[in-house]
Amino acid sequence: MIQLYDRETLYEEVAFVAYHFGWNHDTVLELPHWERHRWCEEISKINERMNDGPPPSPQLEDTHSGSILEDDGKGTVLQNSLEDL
Repeated sequence: MIQLYDRETLYEEVAFVAYHFGWNHDTVLELPHWERHRWCEEISKINERMNDGPPPSPQLEDTHSGSILEDDGKGTVLQNSLEDL
């Protein structure tokens, strides 16, 4: 029996895994749903642990446009968990 699931979920999972692992679209899309979902969970756990860590060192400050740093020089922690979507 073929089981279908939401197209938006598929796009989110493929984009999430491809972005974090640098895998191409076809590689991620060929994974079974359960495995792709598992990788999303593992990446989310890693991101959560990293977000709970110490703030970035001041010497890493980026003054170029498009910087992810706030005006006070403290780094902004990016949330990448699928649970936040």
